[in-house]
Amino acid sequence: MATTAPGAAEAAASAAEVELAIGGMTCASCAARIEKKLNRMDGVEATVNYATEKAKVTYRGDDVSVRDLIATVEATGYTAQEPAPAPTGHDGDDDGRAEERAADDELRPLRQRLTTAVLLSVPVIAMAMAPALQFEYWQWLSLTLAAPVVTYAAWPFHKAAFTNARHGAATMDTLISVGTSAAFLWSLWALFFGTAGTPGMTHPFELTIARSDGAGNIYLEAAAGVTAFILAGRYFEARSKRKAGAALKALLQLGAKDVTVLRDGGREETVPVSELTAGDRFLVRPGEKIATDGRVVEGSSAVDASMLTGESVPVEVGAGDAVTGATLNVGGRLVVEATRVGADTQLARMAKLVEDAQNGKAAAQRLADRISAVFVPVVIGLALATLGFWLGNGAGLTAAFTAAVAVLIIACPCALGLATPTALMVGTGRGAQLGILIKGPEVLESTRKVDTIVLDKTGTVTTGRMTLLATHTAPGTPAADVLRLAGALEHSSEHPIAQAVAAGAAAEVGELPVPEDFANVAGLGVQGIVEGHAVLVGRTQLLGEWEIRLPVELERAKAEAEAAGRTAIAVAWDGEARAVLEVADAVKDTSAEAIERLRALGLTPMLLTGDNKAVAASVAAEVGIAPGDVIAEVMPQDKVDVVKRLQAEGRSVAMVGDGVNDAAALAQADLGLAMGTGTDAAIEAGDLTLVRGDLRVAADAIRLSRRTLGTIRSNLFWAFAYNVGALPLAAAGLLNPMIAGAAMAFSSVFVVGNSLRLRGFKPLS
Repeated sequence: MATTAPGAAEAAASAAEVELAIGGMTCASCAARIEKKLNRMDGVEATVNYATEKAKVTYRGDDVSVRDLIATVEATGYTAQEPAPAPTGHDGDDDGRAEERAADDELRPLRQRLTTAVLLSVPVIAMAMAPALQFEYWQWLSLTLAAPVVTYAAWPFHKAAFTNARHGAATMDTLISVGTSAAFLWSLWALFFGTAGTPGMTHPFELTIARSDGAGNIYLEAAAGVTAFILAGRYFEARSKRKAGAALKALLQLGAKDVTVLRDGGREETVPVSELTAGDRFLVRPGEKIATDGRVVEGSSAVDASMLTGESVPVEVGAGDAVTGATLNVGGRLVVEATRVGADTQLARMAKLVEDAQNGKAAAQRLADRISAVFVPVVIGLALATLGFWLGNGAGLTAAFTAAVAVLIIACPCALGLATPTALMVGTGRGAQLGILIKGPEVLESTRKVDTIVLDKTGTVTTGRMTLLATHTAPGTPAADVLRLAGALEHSSEHPIAQAVAAGAAAEVGELPVPEDFANVAGLGVQGIVEGHAVLVGRTQLLGEWEIRLPVELERAKAEAEAAGRTAIAVAWDGEARAVLEVADAVKDTSAEAIERLRALGLTPMLLTGDNKAVAASVAAEVGIAPGDVIAEVMPQDKVDVVKRLQAEGRSVAMVGDGVNDAAALAQADLGLAMGTGTDAAIEAGDLTLVRGDLRVAADAIRLSRRTLGTIRSNLFWAFAYNVGALPLAAAGLLNPMIAGAAMAFSSVFVVGNSLRLRGFKPLS
């Protein structure tokens, strides 16, 4: 028997989790360094994400405090603090504006340095590239213009490089600082101690390196141009990262800002949503947002939940019905009792799921981080080796130096660090807008591999509630009469089947009459007087007690309904059998189309249910699932065993479910898709949550996940291919440092732009 190590339970109990906002990171290597330092602490597990600038840390509260974690990050050369709480509705507009101002304040220094760099670099580059612009003292004007760029505009790179050097580390900033400083200092030497300062000196713009002693060559255009290109890349990356996270911010700001609470005696008092507590009763007028999750205690209305679920048709609610915070009351006046507030609401949980997914890392990203952590020292070594090789082969100091600087500049793998996080952020953000919540990046890997999708029947393929599906009448009996009389009698019963008949009848014939007499016959049905008629509704045994038998055509209809797994209800009045009603859990209108789309994605759909084989076969036939792919009469606890058996056959299994009894199977499956209309247990166990109850969204979720994974892979490919392909060219002296800097900055912008294409993902449903 397995035993628990002494103190293990206590350690687990004392485990805590915190999210830190990290400042000062400039590349993936920075994130890797911080992560490594934090993970060296006892009892600490940390994940640092460069794109979101956050560290998610699990630690043992008995051994480590948040202050210790922050101190470790600061000792590594960066800043850390606990992020401010996300807005939950109170003063949401003010919070949103404050957040925009904070983001703008953060971008302003970068924008100012970029503006300076661009304005001063353009004439420097123009003079270096166009010999016609090289007037008598052009090189001294270039120095005057380039100096502020290399000092003021490039200061963040130099500062970060110095800080990292103090901690014995080298990052992308080290490459940029060393490369631009080397080019600038070389130019100073050539101007003051070489022949480059001679009036009338000219040199042509060349993509290749001309070999000379270097005394007459300056690289001010490289130093200034590289700084401008990299600052431009950093600025647009920073802006893009904020755009990529916009879906989460929008989700958090959906909620109401204020709420009208009913105090003692029904007195109305308007308070901020943040002051609501569970059990409070509040008023929701037509046109107002529902402040928090709750249950209707008074009134009836239609609620528009499209901002959360994407469902365009408002849902009718009345006393006893659950309602969700942030949805819109479009009908009558409602009094709602709050059941969940703050972080427990569906809106807050949705936001948390999105943020957790964006903070996670896929296996591909972990690989990229490890490569970035060792990339910088390797590149510096390669630059020194390039310098030594060219000097050793008599190429001259100029050619050797220029090739080494080009290696330093082009090697910056910023694109590598952005490849995964930006695609994840945009993909999960777009998913949230479409009602698809991706729990973590590892889910993306699963969507690529799955080949079989197991569908729970009730609530997933079907509506999960009994519905009147068909009315078979005896010759000469109008269907409207059957529905009016049977519906009136069944309306007085609380049985689910009776309620299904009553609801179906009311939908067909309108308002139902009130029975003059009503009696429930246990286990058989109901009887009573409606509009002067003695009416019986229920099993054929109930009719038999009154010596009433079904005619042949109704007996046939009853047999066919039962063979299809439906419930057949006999209706008689005034001593004569009049009709047979069919009631069943109706298949959702969109399920057949959803099955077709899942099959188009290369998946084999299978139906899993605890219902009898006749019901399962009927539903499968209606939605297009092959008879051999139906598994019926499965006990709830055995569903997980079915998934295990399919996995043992070598299949990669996705599972779609919505109930508590599906939770274990969802967790066991390679990919669990939980219907957001289902239970909390199912949602927690799933990897993907589908906010709407539409099975077609499952196909959209898999498409989006695969598209996001494909974007990550293409980003990584181009980032790797770029560095691998460009480094030999730079080392061979075939790239001017300025061209290398422009290409490097472009690669980062390309990766971010490629990721942002995911915002255009369109669902088929």
